[in-house]
Amino acid sequence: MKSFGLSRDVPVKRGATALLFVDVQNYSMEGGGKYSGPEAAKEAARHEYFLREARERVVPNMQRLQRACRKAQVEVMYTVIEALTLDGRDMGLDYKISGLFCARGSHDARVIDAIAPEGDEIVIPKTSSSVFISTNIHYILGNLGVKHLIVSGFLTDQCVDSTVRDACDYGYLVTLVTDACATLSAERHASSIANNRGYCRQRTTDELVAELAALPAMP
Repeated sequence: MKSFGLSRDVPVKRGATALLFVDVQNYSMEGGGKYSGPEAAKEAARHEYFLREARERVVPNMQRLQRACRKAQVEVMYTVIEALTLDGRDMGLDYKISGLFCARGSHDARVIDAIAPEGDEIVIPKTSSSVFISTNIHYILGNLGVKHLIVSGFLTDQCVDSTVRDACDYGYLVTLVTDACATLSAERHASSIANNRGYCRQRTTDELVAELAALPAMP
């Protein structure tokens, strides 16, 4: 096997890095579309682990990442599940089969208030698990000069994992923030983290916040 002397373990760089929050939207949280209607209580009980993790651990870590990136002048971006239509006819087949649907402009499609975008931070609607499949994010990141992509969001073993792997294949140096992601069980989260280690650098929120704080100033 040929070695090119390259590594994924490369620190992020000011001016060439973006933080991407994946599907951190009202639909997935308490009171959102997934947890409303006649089956709301049953659905919330089924996903008690995820909701607790999101509320107590993951969202607070996301807030810390967001603050650190803004302070370090790192681009903060968001992707949300959101159809281009009101009836969802443009959604990907897998999303249709899974029943994942947020209408254009709906409350469910908005980023949660706890990490709401500020100013002109970019929000990209998507209709597939990987944002790279159903959007022009690769073109946007190229225009922004991004080479390093920090990823955080929901669900660890679904849309987050798909995004990490595709970003790797598109040539980005990816950092997955392991305690700023969540899925439906501790086992699924741990398995996904172990499986995508070969596609990205993995850091905790504490580690990445410290790295961002130590970035040298722009020339």
